[in-house]
Amino acid sequence: MSQFWSLYITIITIAVIAACYWIIRWTTKNRPNEAAEGDVTGHTWDDDLQEYNNPLPRWWLWLFYLTIVYAIVYLIFYPGLGSFEGKFRWTQTGQYQEEMAAADRDYAPLFAAFAKQEIPSLAKDAKAMRAAQNLFLNNCATCHGSDGGGAPGFPNLTDNDWIFGGEPAAIQQTILNGRNSIGMPAMAMGMPEPQLNQLVDYVRSLSNQPNINADSAGAGKALFASMCVSCHGADGKGNVAMGAPNLTDNIWLYGGSVETIKQTLTKGRKGVMPAHRDLLGEDKVHLLAAYVYGLSNK
Repeated sequence: MSQFWSLYITIITIAVIAACYWIIRWTTKNRPNEAAEGDVTGHTWDDDLQEYNNPLPRWWLWLFYLTIVYAIVYLIFYPGLGSFEGKFRWTQTGQYQEEMAAADRDYAPLFAAFAKQEIPSLAKDAKAMRAAQNLFLNNCATCHGSDGGGAPGFPNLTDNDWIFGGEPAAIQQTILNGRNSIGMPAMAMGMPEPQLNQLVDYVRSLSNQPNINADSAGAGKALFASMCVSCHGADGKGNVAMGAPNLTDNIWLYGGSVETIKQTLTKGRKGVMPAHRDLLGEDKVHLLAAYVYGLSNK
């Protein structure tokens, strides 16, 4: 935090506390010509409803003062005045790290025991999968969904269709080290619309989609051969080593509609799977890989 913002926050915080004290003192101050305590003030409503000059109960007033004292004591021991760390030097990050370290100490033996099992057999261990589900929900569900069903741009983990391979070792490597494929370049950027339509028709024909113009798809085959086979193969079945999807199974990462395929061809796609080695460690990743493996091998 810069010195300016530190001073700004400190001044505002102190000013607010001081203002609270001033407001309490000002509102409890006797005014000239004010009615005596317990007397009517002279304000009358509905003919006989009168206002009495009754101050706040003392215990209530002291609660306000105690709130101010509490705020001052809190700001002495905890951060709140700009860059001042407080006497306890407490931070959210520090508390989180302490809690994670304590959890690792408590649960490390459990994860180490799971790590000794092979992934296929571990995926059938109900106790292990209950623990693995918590790992998945906390680390994977944001992108892949709580059920692993994925979303546009985030693979479905339940359909046994894998961009980089669905073998236990491949899944484990994906989670440990992440994936950063070469991506789908904008191969058809600037392509005339008639040719683009032909290429789209051929791509759709690979997965036997309905309502395809056979002549247009036939013309698109030559375009596919010149532009796409180096990644997706002559048969369109993809390349696991490159992360090039299989185009023949009608399973689409970004969608298989005409407009979506056109957008993929003209604008390209780039997906990244972050590495979780440093975040989770190898034992937890082993358990998580078993859970992901189990999603598509039920």
